[in-house]
Amino acid sequence: MSTNRNKYLFIVVSFLLWFPQFLYVPIFSPYMKSLDGKYTFIGIVLSSYGIMQLLCRLPIGIFSDVKKVRKPFIIFGMLASMLSCSIFLLTDSLGWILAARALAGIAASTWVVFTVLYPSYFANHEVHRAMGSISFIVVLAQFLGMSFSGYIVSEWGWKAPFWIAVCFSIIGMILSLFIFESEEGIEREPLKVKELAAVIKEPSLLKVAFLSILAHSIIFSTMFGFTSNYALQIGFTESELTYIVFAFMIPHAIATPFMGRVLVPLMGKWNALKTAFFFASVFTLLIPFVHSKGLFLAVQIFCGFSLGLIFPLLLGLAIEKIAPEKRATAMGAYQAIYAIGIFAGPFFAGIFNSLMGIKAGFYFVGILGLVATMLIFLWSKMDAESAAIKVEQSRRKSNTGI
Repeated sequence: MSTNRNKYLFIVVSFLLWFPQFLYVPIFSPYMKSLDGKYTFIGIVLSSYGIMQLLCRLPIGIFSDVKKVRKPFIIFGMLASMLSCSIFLLTDSLGWILAARALAGIAASTWVVFTVLYPSYFANHEVHRAMGSISFIVVLAQFLGMSFSGYIVSEWGWKAPFWIAVCFSIIGMILSLFIFESEEGIEREPLKVKELAAVIKEPSLLKVAFLSILAHSIIFSTMFGFTSNYALQIGFTESELTYIVFAFMIPHAIATPFMGRVLVPLMGKWNALKTAFFFASVFTLLIPFVHSKGLFLAVQIFCGFSLGLIFPLLLGLAIEKIAPEKRATAMGAYQAIYAIGIFAGPFFAGIFNSLMGIKAGFYFVGILGLVATMLIFLWSKMDAESAAIKVEQSRRKSNTGI
């Protein structure tokens, strides 16, 4: 019962980290525009979220491993989230809004510690199940926050989402004080600089991180980027954008536990990942060819499901070959690297959209998905050949010994 209580409390705190941050995302850009913010400045504010994660995630992971604790960093993240939402609520200054969004990026950076502490509640062979569960919570927070923000603003005004976000973040801050961390769960031998460098240079970690850059480039250039703009062009109204959120996010949420419990046991990790990337690429490339609302929503269902398969598996692959006492460093490196995709993907997609029209951005990130599929095919083939060579060498040594 105590173990289950720890898991449930941690899940609630994880939800309360993300829900306040996504509650205002769909209306954030229009809100800044209503304050006479220029598009250039709005772009800087939006990119500050990814940039702070790029700068902060790895140091947080390293510092957590060096200090051999996770909980204080989680509390710090909840505090940063609460302060960020409070600043949004208390001021209309564009400068302070930039500071608040950067603070939200710092709060998001502490997610590296969340994704290391939660699997410690599980047995080693259940790491993918743990990652699937916690990824589901992130998607659920995204879905619920993004689904209701437009309605909240239409009923109670621009500041209403920030009021709600502050209330939920205060609750999360209080609950984070009661999460459990075992003092015996992490070895107490101090990490050495050489060991940290070795973790960061781990080939499997770098491969997974690069794939995650491509995956984040896709989702932040589509659902969290230009999908709504294209939808408005083909006849959707602003109020109907909620349908797109539902069409994408519900399958996205369903896919996260499905990957760890069904697809990986059935196909294997690399084959499952390759299939998910391929279908994410195909359905992203189909978006510019769709001009009817019904078909567009159908494409979003498959896009959401395909991308929902990718992220939990990448999370598990990032740390499965890393020693437990070094996993926060590995996760910090992984999440810092994939933060490149959070701002670089939409940045380059925006350039292509400006030069060649809004369809070009979907072609760009769709091709990125095909690149990921090809890389997985090559890397999995190399791993299989390497494993076969090792088996053959072991067999020969065994025969020689006889």
